[in-house]
Amino acid sequence: MSRNSSNTAAVPEAKGALDRFKFEVANELGVPLSDGYNGNLTSKQNGSVGGYMVKKMIEAQERQMSGGQGGSMGTSGTNGQLS
Repeated sequence: MSRNSSNTAAVPEAKGALDRFKFEVANELGVPLSDGYNGNLTSKQNGSVGGYMVKKMIEAQERQMSGGQGGSMGTSGTNGQLS
């Protein structure tokens, strides 16, 4: 039986950048994310990282679509604003 995973990257070349972004967001939120197994983290901790990643990606896309600055997903400083 073939199983389709929804956890595959739409753009495989972006995997490294998304992993770096995930660790950056986790660090910003104070979630002790490690490389490899993270089963010791709560659903709330994991969800906060994923949710915040989505929020920042949507903000970056909105800025790009409006012609504004800061099309990058990265953050600057501790205020959570896009760079």
